[in-house]
This record gives sequence, structure tokens and C-alpha cells, in this order.
Amino acid sequence: MADSTALRTRDTIYAGGEWRAAVSGATREILDPADARAFAVVAEGDEKDTDLAVAAARRAFDEGPWPRTPVTERAALLRRVADFLVRDREELGLLEAQDAGKTVEEGRVDINCVADAFRYFADLVAAEAPGRVVDAGSPDIHSVVVHEPVGVCALITPWNYPLLQASWKIAPALAAGNTFVVKPSEITPMTTVALIGLLTEAGLPAGVANIVTGPGHTVGARMAEHPDVDLVSFTGGLVSGTKVAQAAAPTVKKVALELGGKNPNVVFADACATEEGFDTAVDQALNAAFIHSGQVCSAGARLIVEESVRDRFVAELARRAEKIRLGRGTEDGVECGPLVSAQQREKVESYVDSALKEGAVLRCGGKRPEPAPERPASGYFYEPTVLDRCHREMRVVREEVFGPVLTVETFRSEDEAVALANDTEYGLAGGVWTADPGRARRVAGRLRHGTVWINDFHPYLPQAEWGGFGKSGTGRELGPAGLAEYRETKHVYQNLAPAPVRWFRG
Repeated sequence: MADSTALRTRDTIYAGGEWRAAVSGATREILDPADARAFAVVAEGDEKDTDLAVAAARRAFDEGPWPRTPVTERAALLRRVADFLVRDREELGLLEAQDAGKTVEEGRVDINCVADAFRYFADLVAAEAPGRVVDAGSPDIHSVVVHEPVGVCALITPWNYPLLQASWKIAPALAAGNTFVVKPSEITPMTTVALIGLLTEAGLPAGVANIVTGPGHTVGARMAEHPDVDLVSFTGGLVSGTKVAQAAAPTVKKVALELGGKNPNVVFADACATEEGFDTAVDQALNAAFIHSGQVCSAGARLIVEESVRDRFVAELARRAEKIRLGRGTEDGVECGPLVSAQQREKVESYVDSALKEGAVLRCGGKRPEPAPERPASGYFYEPTVLDRCHREMRVVREEVFGPVLTVETFRSEDEAVALANDTEYGLAGGVWTADPGRARRVAGRLRHGTVWINDFHPYLPQAEWGGFGKSGTGRELGPAGLAEYRETKHVYQNLAPAPVRWFRG
């Protein structure tokens, strides 16, 4: 562990246009998961800091110019932020890699996607009509439906994609004219702190953007229950999301929940009929399961493969998974980084242990790797793991592992494949691999998942909504629906020739 006195403590709480330390003076070390060494010290906020930030956001919404700023000006500011993100991509990508444990290449891709999100919502609001005219059946009545900002938004983001997930909330919230308080994960806050700086540089008025770094049980809980918060948007696990919804219920604020997933990747034999098709399906199964060490809510962690090709497919999958190079994300040639924390690695280990006790067959991985120069013994590394002969009753199949663990199930018919894929409490995403276009459409139509990829896995489009079925949540991010989350609808009815109603006789 690094000597924290040698690290510069940053004032990472931003409220009302000022950076400051926590009211309590508390701080937290931010660890690099590749070696478990501290590389930054940040302010550790609590309820008092949260109240100050919410008050600043409330004043900025009720009294400040942002909600009444013309749409074209709001859009221009979002585009400036996107330009700053591209300008600082290398620095931010490196910081994201160090903070979350991913590779620098993944970090750079994330920053590009963040810039795309800001540009998309800028273009979306700039192109909108001022309102939807409703025909009232009379030339003397002007009736229009308009959209207005919700107000003060509490934005709670996860640790796996810190800046990307923050952008999916911050960009539409600002485009709609809201103010906000964001709480990044207490273990990966650094790039969100940097984004607040870019918003300030772009000219956002004081009090519109606020950040409180600190834990969920204090900062997040207070944000969810706060009477001056109009909307709370949470991305994270099911247990925490349930608590957020419960805390928000007494004030009947708008709640958007983006929760977990246990996502099937269904491979039909006809997708593997050619060598090229087989190789592509295997490659994409690796990508689906092991990108960012499997710490992805949409990870294809359940491989459901047709029985006739299962042995060959799993053998090749395991052979290639064993060759994935683990290490510090800043090292050349590294393909997969560490898990985000010691606690997360222990959680993954417990799932693998339970699966083996329940009868799963280990094809590769299942342990911590041997140390190497690019992979310090102190880092939170875990080998990509393939568990064969799995079934629905296993915890590792039912529950979200959030690590580099791929389970394998088999099917014989299309109906059985669909039944297995839908046999989950979650419904976030899924993939279908087949050479038959008709089957692809049929199966995709029957899957109860918010996103279905056909002959692909993991791409997303800013223009498309992102949400889920079941316990994957109630929110919708990206696309027009993502903007609608941060708006209220108002009907304005104007009578141009008012006259007495004469219902009552005095």
C-alpha cells in the first residue's frame, strides 16, 4: 500500500460552483486494482455534503438561467463538452484504465462513446419541434403539449463503466434543462470528477452540475430520499436498486433503475456450419463473456449452445480463453485487466466454488493466475473461466457473477433454446447466432430481453433505447426515451375567445 501522505488529496466535492473537501474532513484512497496501490485520495462525503449539493442544484434550477436557456445554447454547450472529451481522450482513457482496471484501449473507446452520447443528445434536442399541437376542434383554442425539465436530478452511477454510465445520465439531463447531483462509485470516481471540470470549462452555470464523492449508504441513500430531489436515476445491482426505490417512494419522485443482467448467448449449429462461421461465433462468445473481465451488465455470461456442436465449440472456447493475456491495462499486449477490488474477486471465487460443488465441469481458469511482470501478485486478477455441464438450478447460472466466468448449457430444439434463454429473473440483453434469417427473427422476437443482438454481441447505438425486462430495471437510457426520462409533460390549453360557461345561475 502506498503512503497516502505522499499523495495529493483532491477536493472532489463540487457544489454551487466550488470545489471543496468533505464537511467531516474524511478522505478515501483510490486503489489501482492492478497492484492494489493507492494512486489518489479523494473527499469522502456524507449526508451533510449531499444536502449542500442538492441545495445548490435546487437554487440553480429555481433561480438560475439553465432551465430557461434556449435549446440551441444548451446543445452548443454539450457539443463543446464532446470536443473537450476528444481533446483529453488519452488522459481520460488512461485514468479510466487505472481507476477501473480495464485496458487503455477499452478506456479510449469508452471516452469516444461518451463524446458520442453528448453529441447525440445535443443533436436530438436541437432538432425537436417546440411542442405537439393537439386539435381541440375549434379555431379559438390553441392546445399544445410541451416538455419541460423535471428539476433536480440525483444520478447514481456504477463502478464498471464510470464515465460512460455517467454520460448516459448527465447528457440527457442537461439537454432537457435540468440541474443535477451525481454520485459516482466510491471506488472509481476519478473520471466523473474530471467530467465536472470539463462542464465548468464549457461554461455551464454554477450550481447546475454538482458532484459528491462518497459511499452509497450515506450519499446515495440521502440523494434518493431527499425531498428537494425530483428524480433519481440509479445504475447498479438489484439489491441497491431496490433500496433506492424504497427510499424514493415516500416523496413519490420519478425513479429510473438500470439494474443487472444474466444474459444468454444462444448459438445454433447452423451458425457454425463453415469454418469462418465457427471461428466468428467462438470469437464473439469470448468477447461477450470476457471483455473488461466480465464486469459488464450486458455480458454474455450464459453460453447456450446446440448440442450437436457443443463439444467442439466448448473445447475451442476453452483453448482460446486460456491464451487471454491478463495484466495491467497500461501494458502493451494485455487483453484483460484485473477485477475492480479484492471483494469482487472473492465474490467471483465463491461462485466458481459453488458451481463445482453443484456438478459443473471446469474447462479452464477457475483460479488466480501466477504473478508476472505485467501482473503483480497484489493485483486482483482472476483467470477467464469456462464452466461446462451447467444447469438452471446452479447459483452461477441464476445470479449475476460480474466476473470472467462463462457457463455452458445445451439445447436440442429452437423451443428449448428460447425457454432456456428466457429462464431468468433478469431480462437485459441476449445474443442469437444462426445462419437462418427466419429463425433469427423468430427467436429474437420471443426473447424477453431489452436488447437482442443477432450474429453480434455488445454494440450499442446512442440512438437506440437501452433498458430491460424483469429485474433488470425500470429505466430507459439512450435514444429519445433516454431524454424523456428527464422531462415532465405539460398540456397548455389557451382559449383565444373566452366566454361565460353559464353552467351555474346566480
